[in-house]
Amino acid sequence: MFEIVTVGALTAFLSAVANGAAGEMGKQALGSTGALVRRTLGRETPLPATAEGREALASALHARLSQDGRHNGEWARLLRSMTAPAPLLSPGAGLPPATRNFTDRQRVLKQLTREASRPAAGRPRVALLYGRPGIGTTAVGLYWGATQIERYPDGQFYVDLRDAAGEEGPQSSAVLLRLLRTMGVERERIPPAEAGREELYRQLTAGRRALVVIDHASALAQVRRLVPAAPEVFLLVIASGPAFGLEAEPIVVPELKDRDAVKMLRKVATPEKVALAKAELPALLRRCEGNAFALKAAAERLLSEGASSLEAEDGAAGRSPVHSTVQAACRGIGPEAARCCRLVAVGGWPAFDAELAGAAAGVAAEDAERMVADAVAVQLVEPLHDGRYRFRPEVRRVLTDAAGPEHGIAECAAAVSRVLDRVQHRALHAAHAALPRSWRVEPAPADGTPYADEAAGMAALRAEAANVIRAVFVAEEYGHLDVALRLARALWPLQLKAGHWDEVLPALQSAARCADAQHPDSRTAAGLHFQLGHCLGELQRWEEADREIRRAVAAERAAGHLLGEASSVEMLGLLALNQWLHEPAYERFVEAERLYRGIAPGQEGAGDLPRALALVERHQGRALRGMGQPAESRIRLERARDFFAAQGEAYNQGRVLTDLAETLHAAGEDAAALAAIAEAERLLTPERATPHLAYLTGLRSRCEGAEQQP
Repeated sequence: MFEIVTVGALTAFLSAVANGAAGEMGKQALGSTGALVRRTLGRETPLPATAEGREALASALHARLSQDGRHNGEWARLLRSMTAPAPLLSPGAGLPPATRNFTDRQRVLKQLTREASRPAAGRPRVALLYGRPGIGTTAVGLYWGATQIERYPDGQFYVDLRDAAGEEGPQSSAVLLRLLRTMGVERERIPPAEAGREELYRQLTAGRRALVVIDHASALAQVRRLVPAAPEVFLLVIASGPAFGLEAEPIVVPELKDRDAVKMLRKVATPEKVALAKAELPALLRRCEGNAFALKAAAERLLSEGASSLEAEDGAAGRSPVHSTVQAACRGIGPEAARCCRLVAVGGWPAFDAELAGAAAGVAAEDAERMVADAVAVQLVEPLHDGRYRFRPEVRRVLTDAAGPEHGIAECAAAVSRVLDRVQHRALHAAHAALPRSWRVEPAPADGTPYADEAAGMAALRAEAANVIRAVFVAEEYGHLDVALRLARALWPLQLKAGHWDEVLPALQSAARCADAQHPDSRTAAGLHFQLGHCLGELQRWEEADREIRRAVAAERAAGHLLGEASSVEMLGLLALNQWLHEPAYERFVEAERLYRGIAPGQEGAGDLPRALALVERHQGRALRGMGQPAESRIRLERARDFFAAQGEAYNQGRVLTDLAETLHAAGEDAAALAAIAEAERLLTPERATPHLAYLTGLRSRCEGAEQQP
């Protein structure tokens, strides 16, 4: 007698494999499972796209396993070897620190406490905290959270959406990604598809007592999937501006009353300074209108410059307190520093340093550094880290609106162009260093200092990612279309090596449209459609990915770029392989090989041809294993293994040996499979390929278990 693997266990396993396919070893597990599904059912079975589809497949497998002890044992070993511990909720860093100068807001605090502590009674605990820009919505949320630590022993999790590169902020899938990272989930364990991310979020918070704070949300779509099901999880959404249609307790943050505004002034500027400015206080309070940002900025000026700094202010009729405050601060730092702030604000950059500020203003970086320091002192600019700065959203809007009338459209456009040049220069240097042998990134500029190695280039590109993504949109908006396309091409290392698919997707979509309009059927258009298709495929948006890669194939063919056409056809095969469509995948890989072999000596790509052929043979071997042809699979994998061994590429050799071990195991040659595993472990241990080594440990247990089976 043998124990049948249950439908429930199979369903859970198929869901885990499908949702955990982000990263190289996730795809390895996905491929191994697809091949076993084919062997068990004896037919091609595409990867189910829905929970219902996975349940149906589990039922079909269960019916077959009930009659087949050999396959049942193989599935049991697979489930044991690949069932990794579920990610656990980590309390993390908690909320950012609350301000020391918090004043009043008792009614708002009581409303928050009431929503957080009421009986759940089947209704999610959600609050939407909103108010006019600068009124102090974030300060209220952080202060309240700091008083509620004991209520949420499982953690307080904070995500700030204000640094998004796009005008509309991140999409909901990207918000889930950032929240899961905050909850301690490693990036490679975060599901690629939005539905899988939401499911993991609910698993992590089930039965927990936790606070989730999403700051600077601007749309319902960003936070709708975060509404908690767990009764003791409280979702606090903070919007700097009007409320939107979230099903939540709406809580408005009102203006500070005069007596509370004076209390705040005394906390920041000291009671003595406020007393000396008694005559100016009524006019100041009228101008600030209870706006916390305006009051704090006025208090800082009062503290450093005295009451005379308040006399120069003029609250123009109809102007918001933030506008009046920004104007007063610009007068305080002088015309040159104010000009620098306005011009760097025009691009809407997520962050900037002295070099970018200097580029915007057309001055030396050291002069810009001094100007930015003055702007920090009067609350126009916020310091970040590593010499970077940013604007509050409401301050940036005021500065941007003032830039045109103050300096003229031509000067603003020139400032944007100069910053774009600097961002492009950095991005091209970093991308080339990160992938020095890739024809998919442009050569590094002739001027400037190259990065030391691939790691340094990758680190620089990561640090600059938000600005590069933002620059794609800015370049398109200002008519620098070729710059937009080059910047988008420079994102390739981020999506290939760092998995920044959610982050780069909007920029790639924009750049691909732009390329089609400006340079249809060109290598540039083809390359961008390829990048976009790769990104969509990694996010398991299969149909969209297939469509984009087919556009890449057509454009490469029209441009007469044989290397690009072959690479794009190969990507079509990989998309099919990841969906368990083994026969179509094999056909694409064979076609890719034919195209590669059409590259003549001396043609572009001829030098890389042996390596490209070895990789495509590896893919053919993987597809043949899924088709139930282990002998043919073994031939191709052994040829690929021998190539990488001769080249001294230990990591790629280890990857092919893993595929070979899978093929040998499927053919019942477990002793040979164990030898391949041992060799792969020997090669990969110095490479510190921890996820790959963990996968090999599971594969070893499957092979050893099969050897022991009677």
